[in-house]
Amino acid sequence: MITIPSPKILLVGTGHMAKAYAQVLKAVKKDFFTVGRGDQSASAFEQATGRPVARGGLKNWLTENTDQVPSTAIVAVDEEQLSPSARLLIQHGVKSILLEKPGGLNRPDLEKTQRIAEKKKARVFVAYNRRFYASTLKAKEIIKKDGGVISFNFDFTERSSLIEKSNKPTLVKKEWLLANSSHVLDLAFFLGGKPKKINSYLAGGLSWHPRASVYAGAGISQSKALFSYHANWASAGRWSVEIMTSKHKLIFRPLEKLHIQKTGSMDIEEVKINDQLDIKFKPGLYRLVESFLTSQNNLPSIIEQVKNLKYYNLIDGK
Repeated sequence: MITIPSPKILLVGTGHMAKAYAQVLKAVKKDFFTVGRGDQSASAFEQATGRPVARGGLKNWLTENTDQVPSTAIVAVDEEQLSPSARLLIQHGVKSILLEKPGGLNRPDLEKTQRIAEKKKARVFVAYNRRFYASTLKAKEIIKKDGGVISFNFDFTERSSLIEKSNKPTLVKKEWLLANSSHVLDLAFFLGGKPKKINSYLAGGLSWHPRASVYAGAGISQSKALFSYHANWASAGRWSVEIMTSKHKLIFRPLEKLHIQKTGSMDIEEVKINDQLDIKFKPGLYRLVESFLTSQNNLPSIIEQVKNLKYYNLIDGK
């Protein structure tokens, strides 16, 4: 593990993801302080992490502490507050922001953040932690050794009954493909290449997501790999990604694990990976934070995320 030098960073939020970030920041000996909103979640954060929380919300804290605003922040709040929080930080001089996925609720929300980031010359990155799984890193090694991806497919089926019963706002549920399923889409296109051309089909609908419940489509990536996808939110299934090279099929099911099938063989074997960091911390998060604080390698910027919306929206029937 590495040690990240000072200065402090601002952690915005006190929920589940904020606790996961705090665990990593403590491990890399990075000094940080936390701003939260509600007293109950702030107390739970303090009990879990042993670190104090400034209550009252980000806007109030920034207004009252204009001379203490750091240059770096991690934003781990609810989906509908992600982009507004990032914009507040940028307006108060923060120059480097790690924004929990998906960065915003929709295209107008994300584009607004992109515009102010470019105007103020701030760097904003979207935290897709599955890019940093040990399984993903190992797969990238194999793909490079094999000479690249020939084709790939993925499944982003969601557990509808759990989402319907959740306390997520209606607006977030309406944008569920971006808010949650984009984890799978981002990983698939990160490994297989961004779409150059795509044909999408939708059917069905649910009480919490009337636009569609069944998704299917296919296309070709910018690296000329053919791809296809499927999801059925009204039936059974699970997230998965399959990558085909000239020598192997690489199978992510679940995404934290990597299985491999050699060309010409019927056998599927689990690949040994060094996943100790993914066991000790929320999977992928240690390496993601490490990249944000040092190199920014493999971190999608807010600009990339806005570009990704072009095909996310095609898949989502917009």
